[in-house]
Amino acid sequence: MMYSEYPVESAGSTLLRRVFGWMTLGLSLTGVTAVAMNMIPGMQLALKQHPGLILVLVLMQLGVVLFLSFGIQRMSKEAAMACFVFYALLTGMTFSTLFLVYTGASLALTFFVCAGMFGAMALYGMMTKSDLSGLGTFLIMGLVGLIIAGLINMFLRSAQFDFITSIFGVIIFTLFVAYDVQRIKQAGMHMLGEGDDMAKVSIISALSLYLDFINLFLYLLRFLGQRRND
Repeated sequence: MMYSEYPVESAGSTLLRRVFGWMTLGLSLTGVTAVAMNMIPGMQLALKQHPGLILVLVLMQLGVVLFLSFGIQRMSKEAAMACFVFYALLTGMTFSTLFLVYTGASLALTFFVCAGMFGAMALYGMMTKSDLSGLGTFLIMGLVGLIIAGLINMFLRSAQFDFITSIFGVIIFTLFVAYDVQRIKQAGMHMLGEGDDMAKVSIISALSLYLDFINLFLYLLRFLGQRRND
């Protein structure tokens, strides 16, 4: 069936449903993997004693994101799906180390707060009649600023600087949710069908929202996370 048989709004909503489905799958895989690794005897101790393993996982995550982002047009939809699932599993392995730092209760609380904020902003992005495209440049600049600030604080090790950075991190990724949801909805309105292109757009869009959620979660954790040694 061709896109022309459907209303424009319906096409945008169809893409969003697929994107949210993939994002939910990714977050579920990440959560299950993190919990499962935390329950494996000796696994957390091995990660704690060999921090190089964490660095390898982080570099692998970065590699998968870059490979998927820049190569999705050349790969099959099955390869794109496999990359997304693999990334979600890698993130879960990395996130299992959070159990070494924070209590399980505070991790659960942060997740639910993050889910609520994400849901509210996603709904706003879907429903608002305001054009959020103007936020794009501001958000990209803010993201670059967060990266630079994080690198600087690796040397400063300032708790106050980290606190200020975290506030901006929460604001930026909260806005990113609404911006990305509206952008995805508008992209769906220009889709011409439901073939491989729709599938690959769904995957790369789900990755964007998945990263929004993960980063918002990590910044909220700096405020809501209860450290085990506190």
